[in-house]
Amino acid sequence: MNATAYAKVNLALAVFARSADGFHPLRGIFQSVSLSDHIAISYAEHDSVTVSGGETPADESNLGWKAVDAIRRAARISSPIALDITKRIPTGAGLGGGSADAAAVLGVLAEQFGVSGDIVGEIAEAIGSDVPFSLDGGTKMVEGRGERLVDMEPLSDFALAIVVPPFSLSTPAVFAEWDRLDGPVAKAMDNQSLPPSLRGGLPIRNDLFPAAVSLDPRLGEWSDELETLWGASVAMSGSGSALFAFFSSKDEALGAIDDVNFPTRAAEALTPVAIGWEPAT
Repeated sequence: MNATAYAKVNLALAVFARSADGFHPLRGIFQSVSLSDHIAISYAEHDSVTVSGGETPADESNLGWKAVDAIRRAARISSPIALDITKRIPTGAGLGGGSADAAAVLGVLAEQFGVSGDIVGEIAEAIGSDVPFSLDGGTKMVEGRGERLVDMEPLSDFALAIVVPPFSLSTPAVFAEWDRLDGPVAKAMDNQSLPPSLRGGLPIRNDLFPAAVSLDPRLGEWSDELETLWGASVAMSGSGSALFAFFSSKDEALGAIDDVNFPTRAAEALTPVAIGWEPAT
């Protein structure tokens, strides 16, 4: 059983003060993009998880493995599973790679074990805030802790140039810094920097950006350097450290990536995709 798990980009991310449950409510536009991990699942003599091509843990803390464990319990099945993950989505970048892996595992094994969609949705929420979106993917307005999803018109009038600097940021640390800074609201991109489909709607900003830069000033330096290089506004995905800009076509985004001549963990020209994961051969 094989699957492709797609990364996500937070095109917009508004953050609100911590609620009584200890979490920060969010509101934003999430978009699946063409960067992906490959997931292979098979029955085995004993449980195992292996990861190649990335820094994701190959143990019980791996979100993909948490998905295996949770859906087996829901299905009351104890068969040993071998999970093999080939990473292309960088970790600690705000691109939802671990959540994408978990969603793909849930999708594959839910069908294999006959687990209902409602139960799968509950498992997704319990594993992580990005997992419910990654189960469905495409273009969504996402609210709450990530559990409230509203379909939007699919976006297709742009490509993204994404650069991941050679350092990671901790999501809990970025949120804690946002609290310490009294919840800054980031500056929104101006309409001229946006594709037509995103103009005049939800402000395209990421409220975690000031906190991320406060934690690691190198992120601000990278953002400034990319804006100078590309002559375009640059935004951050999630809690960082991935930075992106909008271009009118994939060829234009590829040209922008070709201009990046400094070391990165990843530099990709990506297009929107309409799904969060899909079966693969």
